[in-house]
Amino acid sequence: MARQNVAEQFVDTLAQSGVQRLYGVVGDSLNPIVDAVRRNSGIDWVHVRHEETAAFAAGAEAQISGRLGACAGSSGPGNLHLINGLFDAHRSMAPVLALASHIPSTEIGTGFFQETHPERLYVECSHYSELISNRNQLPRVLQTAIQHAVGQQGVSVVTLPGDIAEEEAPERAEEHAIVVARPAVRPGDAEVDALARLVDEARTVTLFCGRGAAQAHSEVMEFAERIKSPVGHALRGKEFIQYDNRFDVGMSGLLGYGAAYEATQECDLLILLGTDFPYNAFLPKNNKIAQVDVRPEHLGRRTTLELAVWGDVGETLRCLMPKVKVKDDRRFLDRMLKKHADALEGVVKAYTRNVEKHTPIHPEYVASVLDDEASDDAVFTVDTGMCNVWSARYLTPNGRRRIIGSFTHGSMANALPQAIGAQFTDRERQVVAMAGDGGLSMLMGDLLTLVQYQLPVKIVLFNNDSLGMVELEMMVDGFPPYGTANTNPDFAALARAAGLHAVRVEKPREVRDALREVFDHPGPALVDFVTDPHALSMPPKITREQVSGFALSAGRTVLAGGVGKMAQVARSNLRNVPRP
Repeated sequence: MARQNVAEQFVDTLAQSGVQRLYGVVGDSLNPIVDAVRRNSGIDWVHVRHEETAAFAAGAEAQISGRLGACAGSSGPGNLHLINGLFDAHRSMAPVLALASHIPSTEIGTGFFQETHPERLYVECSHYSELISNRNQLPRVLQTAIQHAVGQQGVSVVTLPGDIAEEEAPERAEEHAIVVARPAVRPGDAEVDALARLVDEARTVTLFCGRGAAQAHSEVMEFAERIKSPVGHALRGKEFIQYDNRFDVGMSGLLGYGAAYEATQECDLLILLGTDFPYNAFLPKNNKIAQVDVRPEHLGRRTTLELAVWGDVGETLRCLMPKVKVKDDRRFLDRMLKKHADALEGVVKAYTRNVEKHTPIHPEYVASVLDDEASDDAVFTVDTGMCNVWSARYLTPNGRRRIIGSFTHGSMANALPQAIGAQFTDRERQVVAMAGDGGLSMLMGDLLTLVQYQLPVKIVLFNNDSLGMVELEMMVDGFPPYGTANTNPDFAALARAAGLHAVRVEKPREVRDALREVFDHPGPALVDFVTDPHALSMPPKITREQVSGFALSAGRTVLAGGVGKMAQVARSNLRNVPRP
């Protein structure tokens, strides 16, 4: 029986490690790998139209499924196209294995056709990046790469010359990368005791949560009840913390709303739970701050800490709660809850007048109806820019919905390719790409991927003929908007030409029916909403000193946009506030 070649061994190892799909574009040095996938029943090749899409899709699949995602690019330009999606996956802590196929090994260093040095190029966006220059390296290098991606939650890159991929594979024992569940990380007793002392000594405490609190919703709520603490969140913590939260005071940061900013500024002790919140301008300067994170490199890199605690959020809170005294005074919590409700209601009033008659359509109205009509377990992929605003303000989390985007890397054009990866994990689950006209235009070729695989992704396009967020950034910095206008086609007509079901909507009374029509369609579909490019307005008070890029004035929203059902939730939480 003929021994496997290196490409077959590579693909077999991926399949045994849980990889179900390899996203990429075929070509030259990658051909041995693609042929090995063709002959392996445990893994599929997904032919996308741009390698950047491949990397975004692999990262989205990893985030939704929890499994290792994988993508591949051919030598030179092919694998260079992966880099933006890999940066996003790495910064999103999505486990992804990228294959960068390479020129013939004997030509490396000679300026050969399409020569690059992927093992160097990908160092900044990976935990591990290595060149296989000898066939005998393959088993251990690939296993090491997989372990880095899964264990450290990020990207690993293996660079493989095409000629080595065709060589006979080395003999080895029947083994493959051992992918194990991540262990719980318990902080030391000294750190738990120190945190308990800080909590007991503080008159008022605020909890501010990020993605690291994803598995600790019940522990956060129980702890907040024990110490009568408001609970705010960063954008990446929204889907995990906002639902079923009677202590909710909203979101802080560039797209913040409600009373989260005041709650973090006015407390005696701020506890950061599982968040590497990057905007230190929104963190208090004079309060005591403690931080809990399973990633030790996150501790203290944004602000000066009174205490750093290395541990899982859930495990840390379970250890902490028996040591903390119950607080009875809820005046601070109640004041923040009332501020939160008042702030949201004030904003809603400004954006609920005649929205069903306003043309061009208010994008806030589209987002609000989308939240009503989407499934309770929908996956939303969100383009960077104004779509981030509408998702933050209008999508209502419930513990079953997922919301992913390029929230840390901030790349345009992520929504469509991430929707592809998310939909492949479950064809029966509703996947909605909230796309902007600028983002969709960048990687529009992959509408054809939806058609080719009949992926039932629904694209909700916010088409305002501009790069709206960039316009806002320019205005905040005192520049007149320039170079931000888009001359757009009829996107619905383009989508129909590509083979999607598509409708174009210019009147607000048609919004709900159009969404229902595309959601009911069994295959890929797009609805092109022509929205108001002037829907933005700045807060009434904002100073240069309070602006960093585009930023909030203290305690105010960066955009006076609506907040959907969150105002109703905030008002209902006031039922917990004792009446005088």
